[in-house]
Amino acid sequence: MDNNQPGYRYPSIEMRKSSDRRILYVIGVLILITLVIFLVSKNKQTNPQVTQPTPTPISNQQGASPSATPSLTIGKRIKTTGCISTNGLPDKACTPGDIDPKVTQDNIQSTICVSGYTKTVRPSVTYTNNLKIQQIQEYGYSDTNPKDYEEDHLISLELGGSPTSEANLWPEPYNANLNAREKDKVENYLRSQVCTGKIILQQAQLQIANNWEEVYQKITH
Repeated sequence: MDNNQPGYRYPSIEMRKSSDRRILYVIGVLILITLVIFLVSKNKQTNPQVTQPTPTPISNQQGASPSATPSLTIGKRIKTTGCISTNGLPDKACTPGDIDPKVTQDNIQSTICVSGYTKTVRPSVTYTNNLKIQQIQEYGYSDTNPKDYEEDHLISLELGGSPTSEANLWPEPYNANLNAREKDKVENYLRSQVCTGKIILQQAQLQIANNWEEVYQKITH
């Protein structure tokens, strides 16, 4: 209707005020939303979220779940002289154990769990015999006859131990109460546990590096 036509009624002051309030309310909400979005965006830029890795507990339990992934605690040789074997176990400072990075939990079925695998990675007798003579001196044995020792991989090859690392090889005496022959039983047992999924590879490596004699006592008593 034309505003100038007879009968046209101009909006009342109250109606205009109500309409103005609605408009102001909408504008205010939009401003508030824009401000919130701006503040959130600015906060993300100045304080980016950093995902921290979850610490993985070290487990030494044979019955631990295969889904767990404990960290393997082994290290470099701290010393190369004055090594002392205690109760048939190596000096941790001289022989902490070492692993072969090519062997992982994901590929055990194509590496250590394959019959004859260790033959493919075992170092030459010349290498181990020369190292045995050297380490007999490092351990200060009074008996220096190499035939009385086995140059043993602390973390065995069948458990993914390093084939050539001096941190993983040591002259294990045959005349100890528990010697290399008993350790072979532990190696076979732990390999079976790993390959059947009862424990994971790193758990077995940790157990044999820390104290394989404890494992032997468990499986024979």
